[in-house]
Amino acid sequence: MTSHPTVGVEEEFLLIDPQSGEPVARNKQVAASAAEHGVDLQLELTSCQVETTTEVMDTSGALRSELTRLRRIATEAAAANGAQLLAAGLPPTVPHKFPVTPTARYRRIAHRFGMIAHEQGICGCHVHVAVPDREAAIHVSNWLRPWLHVLLALTANSAIYRNTDSGYASFRSVLWSRWPSSGPPPHFDSAAQYDAAVRMLERAGAALDDGMIYWDVRPSANFPTVEVRVCDVPATVAETVLVATLIRAGVMTALRGYDEGEPVPRLADSQIRAAHWKAAHDGLGGEGIDLLGDQSTVPARDLLDRFVETVEPALAQLGDYETVRGEIARVAAEGNGAVRQRRAWRRRGEIADVISELAEAAISG
Repeated sequence: MTSHPTVGVEEEFLLIDPQSGEPVARNKQVAASAAEHGVDLQLELTSCQVETTTEVMDTSGALRSELTRLRRIATEAAAANGAQLLAAGLPPTVPHKFPVTPTARYRRIAHRFGMIAHEQGICGCHVHVAVPDREAAIHVSNWLRPWLHVLLALTANSAIYRNTDSGYASFRSVLWSRWPSSGPPPHFDSAAQYDAAVRMLERAGAALDDGMIYWDVRPSANFPTVEVRVCDVPATVAETVLVATLIRAGVMTALRGYDEGEPVPRLADSQIRAAHWKAAHDGLGGEGIDLLGDQSTVPARDLLDRFVETVEPALAQLGDYETVRGEIARVAAEGNGAVRQRRAWRRRGEIADVISELAEAAISG
């Protein structure tokens, strides 16, 4: 295992009508247009969504270039089919329900889970980082558990929903928590214990297959990676690169501890859930719970700074420490997606302003 594990990113996007702002069911048409330009867009559960997938990346600079390219082509493909691409955790305005993408697997999910499946349009960002084996992936997952809420606060990008301020910086995470296999995972002692928990969920019908294990961090079902799924899709490429770099450094730090036999704190599920709710509600501009300290509430920005300090040696190895510090300062000054949405909404209370802000941010450098 090298000290620089590779990284890959999946980003989910909304397709909306440019005039009404409502989601439109055109993911197949948009994917076909993108394919003409060499980009394979994945179809998500609801037909108003597409997903981009990067190649395996070695550097943050290469990741930035690839994400920019994929967003540009997806945006152009959407426009070619009368739609607009948005990078937002939830659509700012929605119809009663979304049509499900007509594949056999998605039909099974819709039949089993009812309105949970139909009321979607939920867009996240999934970061994969290479690990040597599944036991290492379980250790990394346990190590990341106390920090996942900090990553959620950083990327919160779903404040405006159903034509109003939801009251949460990340309302996506609140809606997503309705799935029985979602949210922060338990602490696992081994890959065998993890597999037993997955089999129990599948036997109960709470997940149809491994692909429906939606925990915020998990060993990937298809790749030799640990997959972090806690984030809203960030508003900008720069924010996606920032959170991916932080996650990569976190995995490197956890793997170093794994090799050295360092124990991981075993926190109660109730503590983790409370921290996630607080992060979803407050975002980066509010407070978070100090899970590794005295459980008090402290500014979320302080928790983010503490995470950066914890992974600083790994960031230095990657050559990204100064860049990360600069990007965090920029996000704090300019606002993340949730701040952008609320700032646009408060101008006139018009969804059009929110959509304009998000559409511009999606393709900004």
